[in-house]
Amino acid sequence: MSSLYIHVVHPHIDHRKAHGPVKVVDQHPTGSGVARFNTRLAIAITKVVGSMWCAYAFGLFDLISLPAAINAGTAAIISWIAQTFLQLVLLSVIMVGQNVQAEAADKRSEATYKDTEALLHGQEQLAAHLAAQDVVLRSLAAKVGIEVGC
Repeated sequence: MSSLYIHVVHPHIDHRKAHGPVKVVDQHPTGSGVARFNTRLAIAITKVVGSMWCAYAFGLFDLISLPAAINAGTAAIISWIAQTFLQLVLLSVIMVGQNVQAEAADKRSEATYKDTEALLHGQEQLAAHLAAQDVVLRSLAAKVGIEVGC
C-alpha cells in the first residue's frame, strides 16, 4: 500500500548536502589567475597587518615620533595621537576584531547548518511515521468499507 502523503523533496536539499554551510573563504574569487593572486596577496597582508603583534610594532614605531610631537606643543601632540598613533595602531586592532568576527560567523554558520540537518532528519522521521500511520488508516478504512483517496 502506498502512503496517503507524497513527500516532495525541495530541490535545495541536494545542493545543501553537497556544499555545506557558506564560509568566509567561500567568498574568495576563484576565477582568473590574477584574481586568485590578488586574493592570496590581500589575505597574506591582512593576516600580517591584522595581528596584535603588528599593532604592537606600529605602536612602538609611533613612539619614535612622540618626543618630537611633545617638543612641538599641545597641537602637535593632539595631531600625533589622531593622525599617527590612533590611525596606525587601531588599523591593526580593528582588523584583528574583524578576523575574530569572521571566525565567529563561520562557527555560527556551521551550527545553523547542523541545526538544519537535525530538523530535516526530524522531518524525514515524521514523514516515515505518517506513512506508517497511512498503512494503518487504510487497513482500518478497508475493514469498515471506506475508500481512501490518493
